[in-house]
Amino acid sequence: MAAGLRSWWARRSLRLRLTAAAAAVIAAGLTGATVLLVVWLHASLISGLDQTALERAQVVASATDGDHFPPHVPPTGHGEGAVQVVDGKGVVLASSSNLRGHPRAFDFPPSRSDTPHAHTVDDVPIGQGGTWRAVGVPAGTPRNPLTVYVAVPTESVDHGLAQLTAALATGVPAVVALLTGVVWLLTGRALRPVDALRAQTAEITASDLNRRVDVPPADDALGRLATTFNDLLARLDTATRRQRRFVADAAHELRNPLSTLHTRLEVAAHHPGSVDGHSLATGLLQESERLTRLVDDLLQLARLDARPRLRTRPVDLDEVVYTEVREARRRTPLIIDQHSVGAARVQGDADALARVVRNLLDNALRHAETRIDVTLRTEHGTAQLVVADDGPGIPEADRERVFGRFTRLDDTRARDTGGTGLGLAIVRDIVTAHHGTARIEDNRPGARLIVLLPAEHQPADEWPTGPDTTRISYRSPGPTRPGS
Repeated sequence: MAAGLRSWWARRSLRLRLTAAAAAVIAAGLTGATVLLVVWLHASLISGLDQTALERAQVVASATDGDHFPPHVPPTGHGEGAVQVVDGKGVVLASSSNLRGHPRAFDFPPSRSDTPHAHTVDDVPIGQGGTWRAVGVPAGTPRNPLTVYVAVPTESVDHGLAQLTAALATGVPAVVALLTGVVWLLTGRALRPVDALRAQTAEITASDLNRRVDVPPADDALGRLATTFNDLLARLDTATRRQRRFVADAAHELRNPLSTLHTRLEVAAHHPGSVDGHSLATGLLQESERLTRLVDDLLQLARLDARPRLRTRPVDLDEVVYTEVREARRRTPLIIDQHSVGAARVQGDADALARVVRNLLDNALRHAETRIDVTLRTEHGTAQLVVADDGPGIPEADRERVFGRFTRLDDTRARDTGGTGLGLAIVRDIVTAHHGTARIEDNRPGARLIVLLPAEHQPADEWPTGPDTTRISYRSPGPTRPGS
């Protein structure tokens, strides 16, 4: 039942919950203050009655003249009260007119100080009874000690407090209701900008993510919320634009090999005698391989963008480099020098790191003139992998741009070389996911592609980081022909 109540309460509007909470706090505060007021006022009035009784008792005691005491207590001007003067044996020697003829009504010991030690008495034989506050003070002489008892009724105090309590019992709920209404109105006024923010956000669709919500001028929680919304919209706009551009580029890249395949098949279908079967099969196979590489790279980027977790484990990066170099030598007559490859162990995904090395080698194979140099070493807790070629190199202004998707430089890249324009983009994403960096330097001649990865023993807080250190997962789709 408690769970159901919490669920019901959680479904109520924020305005209602805030108002109810404020009403509960106001009611508790006013009720507590009312109780404290009544208790304090009662104690204060009773203390005043005690002081009045003590003062009258002291006046009566001062009127004694030793062994003789008049049977009637003189009036003191303190209003209605009950007075008895009792000797050491408990015999009533004098009393006020309202206690004349009654036996002893008080039997507690007298106070020996100026501070009244009053007692509450309920059986004073006067009128309709009720509650009295009584004090006793010593009088007489040591040879004939007397005690003067004075009692005053609490009826006036009780009646006044009853009237006050009744008034508070009526007034406090009215005040709580009034303040609750004020809180309801103020809460609605305070939440009005939130509702306006919600309405503006609801109007924003996927087609107009460039819109922004209004930021209130006050630097408060609402202003920070609006700023956060705008930042979120900016990130969504950037991601959406990137995705649309990626889809458009991918469609453009896929259309070329598909168009080539369609054209060759169409020619073979309409002019079967003019087409050599072997050359047709060879051309179709090349276009199919090119299409396979492109689809493979697109799948890799899709997995990288999905941001699953890395399957990390200790990886001997030098063994990965040796394996990929052996595979690359089977496809090229170029010299690939690996004598500078040293031991390096990193924490990472072996398949992803193999793809990094493969793409770097493929990029170098397409642009090298005679040789490729591969270097791997560990310095200051960082594994440094360098793949250098002696090709035309990459201009400094384009060294960051080539890590973008579907980026080709006019003087060094062409579609007929087999590249997809995704190889270095995949390298950057995988290296960034491993908390590393990738950059390009001049090799004079050629280009040096450098990858920095944290070595296994390097503390996490000292790892070099790239522009995006989100931990993701990379899963190889299976054996594919290398492409870049």
